[in-house]
Amino acid sequence: MTQASHHIGTGTAQTGGLLEMYRRMRRIRRFEERASDLYKATEIPGFLHLSIGQEASAVGACWPLGERDGITSTHRGHGHVLAKGLDSASMMAELMGKDAGTCHGRGGSMHIADPGLGIYGANGIVGAGLPIAAGVATAAKLRAAGDVVVAFFGDGAVAQGMFHEAVNLAAVWDLPVVFLCENNHYSEFSPASEQHRAPLSARAAGYGIGYEHVDGNDVLAVAQTMTGVVARLRAGGGPVLVEAETYRWHGHYEGDPERYRPAEEVAAAKERDPLLVARRRLDAAAADAVDEEIDKEMEAAIEWARSLPEPAPETLHDYVSAPRLPIPEPAPLPADAEIFRSMDAVRLALEHELIADPRVFVAGIDVGAGGNVFGLTRGLAQAFPGRVRDTPISESAIVGTAVGAAMAGMKPVVEIMYMDFIGVCLDMLLNQAAKLRFMTGGRASMPLVVRTQFGAGRSSGSQHSQSLEALLAHIPGLTVVMPSNPADTYGLLRAAIQDPNPVVFVENRLQYGLKGLKPPADHLVPLGKAKVIREGTDITLVSWSRMVQDALAAAELLAVEGISVEVIDLRTIAPLDRETVLASLARTNRLVIAHEAVRDFGVGAELSAMAVDEGFWHLDAPVTRVAPPSVPAPYAPSLERVWLPSRDTIADTVRRIAAV
Repeated sequence: MTQASHHIGTGTAQTGGLLEMYRRMRRIRRFEERASDLYKATEIPGFLHLSIGQEASAVGACWPLGERDGITSTHRGHGHVLAKGLDSASMMAELMGKDAGTCHGRGGSMHIADPGLGIYGANGIVGAGLPIAAGVATAAKLRAAGDVVVAFFGDGAVAQGMFHEAVNLAAVWDLPVVFLCENNHYSEFSPASEQHRAPLSARAAGYGIGYEHVDGNDVLAVAQTMTGVVARLRAGGGPVLVEAETYRWHGHYEGDPERYRPAEEVAAAKERDPLLVARRRLDAAAADAVDEEIDKEMEAAIEWARSLPEPAPETLHDYVSAPRLPIPEPAPLPADAEIFRSMDAVRLALEHELIADPRVFVAGIDVGAGGNVFGLTRGLAQAFPGRVRDTPISESAIVGTAVGAAMAGMKPVVEIMYMDFIGVCLDMLLNQAAKLRFMTGGRASMPLVVRTQFGAGRSSGSQHSQSLEALLAHIPGLTVVMPSNPADTYGLLRAAIQDPNPVVFVENRLQYGLKGLKPPADHLVPLGKAKVIREGTDITLVSWSRMVQDALAAAELLAVEGISVEVIDLRTIAPLDRETVLASLARTNRLVIAHEAVRDFGVGAELSAMAVDEGFWHLDAPVTRVAPPSVPAPYAPSLERVWLPSRDTIADTVRRIAAV
């Protein structure tokens, strides 16, 4: 379906266009009505949010869009994706949880997507589609192909911080995105008057972007407004906020008792039924023929969906992550290799990938003109104009932009300045980057990297010192990488950028000045593979990131005492290389784990559980962890020294376990 050629005019041309608009609205209406019936009959499991009454805003907004243009949707998104061109049969199968559904039964009603049609996902998180739309629009702007994006949202999403971050970023970057508010006057159960004090027109003015208001029940009016807006964006205009006033007939969800609004209000709204508004301008016989056509289409879709199997149990693990290309372990570096620092490794890896792949771009707070707070990206913005981009201080928009751009075919590398700030944008990692490939049945690709850094030991306090890898490693779908030396920093970062999965790449800022052997430019280190960096026979010592250096120092100290320590650098936290650790345990029969994150519920606990479960018969001593106590990182140096493990505390623990 290529809609960009549609023209909204008068007379016969207008009537022909309106009949097609009516057909699309009727398809949405019938789909939603039958979905409601099937939900009541328990043929559709899970949540169901219907858009009956809002058909005109969906169809009118998508009318001037072509296949390359994008949309993002909401939890009430059936109408949007149908209007953009997705077929009703595969959608019905998806709602029924069938393997032949749009997303192979992994997404259901709230998560339907097909990036191949420019549909970048309905979303169960209110407001989450807005930063993703900014990412899709960023991809469109970088390609300079004239594509636009429409981000649907409801009036309730205006209260979300993601709304502010996305609109502000789009304004600052002058992105080709339409933020289309379907104002149905209810935020779930609450009337809009109780949720907001400023109208959308004032908000648009505050962001310095355009604003349009339209009757959301009149499909011709919406189409005419959107045709003009989209034309301006294709010509290089910046973002526009469009408010389409409409009304949803059903409750917030199917089964909603709707005690929050009077029946008279709903009845009055139905007098402005978008389908009736359109029918009054159409030949009755033509409209009746469309009704009959759509009824047959929908019943055929339902019967087809009913006949299909559910996903087979053995496919449970499908679509969680994209297959990785195998990368061999690199050869040892020659002792006479040039010396460089970890901070050089970061910059050189980014530079290499920016040169090698035009899809790669870098974005984050002060990564452009400022060259990053640690100077890691200095000079890259000048070398790659437009591809190393400064952002506002908006972590959700930064990661959301990466998610949208990745789905749209780019390979973003975005920076969160401190690992502690991951909490500010956790939804975009937890519910978007990590899950969208799975929830879309593999339709959404997610090749993105989130770079961040951490490091205790310099009195940075509790909000700038946290090692939060356990939190991230607990999220299925995320890869978490934590290098310990300059060469691995270079090789792992390049591998992460080339990887088809979302990777959180965690550097330790206290190691930016660490010096080591410089690898060749083509150096790559495999993700998901630990490395034995010091062989030993008496005890296995596992660590990662900066603590590896303390582990090596402890092993050297203990060697003088006759204790042979095998040191393993995990390098990748998730997925965890169980085989390397268990193989070492089988040789030494003892295991100590040292890490900078607090002890309780950490990666060390996971390694301990693995050793007791899969390596139980090899154990000759208790599995022991060396880690800070469950106390926030202190500021005072005297307290931080006690809190943070060191070479000596690691060595003391190894001595004790070796003596058992």
